[in-house]
Amino acid sequence: MLAGITEAIEQVISSLGFFAPVFACLLILLESMVPVLPLCTFITINFISFGTFIGFVISWIFTCLGCFLSYFLVKKGIRTWYETRMAKPALLDRSLNYVKRLSLPALTVVLAMPFTPAFMVNIAAGIVGMSFQKFFWAIIISKIFMVYFWGYIGVGIVESFTSPIIIVRIVLMILIAYLLSSIVKMVIGDK
Repeated sequence: MLAGITEAIEQVISSLGFFAPVFACLLILLESMVPVLPLCTFITINFISFGTFIGFVISWIFTCLGCFLSYFLVKKGIRTWYETRMAKPALLDRSLNYVKRLSLPALTVVLAMPFTPAFMVNIAAGIVGMSFQKFFWAIIISKIFMVYFWGYIGVGIVESFTSPIIIVRIVLMILIAYLLSSIVKMVIGDK
């Protein structure tokens, strides 16, 4: 099924000509709002359709913009409704408090992991009123590694787990994300 979706999207992108990058950008942005869409497929298609560099840049920028958009929609729109009208089960309340207390390096590492449901983190960050500066740097740094993962490894995910070199690369990428976010935290503080 995933192969069929990938092929259909590739055909649409190739038929769009000049507007193909715009369509690719909208797919990535839409995925941030509708989490059931396969981000890994869109990123892989961007890498195949536009080449490694342009595919990476398109995917990274629009993944970040999609995260920021969903964060702001929740923070400015849904947060007030949630605080006033929603019953807060204890488990949900504890989970949201956990997200609120995450340091910048910890948040970056969580978001850099390819299988983290970033959409849920975006919603939680918006609901708890996490500072945009902290959220911004976590997204900017972490999505570099997440997009890299899906762009280069997303095509053969099963093979990536059988190869120790790829697993080492993933661990190194997450470690680099942690180190970069620690440096940013020292420079800007953790608000």
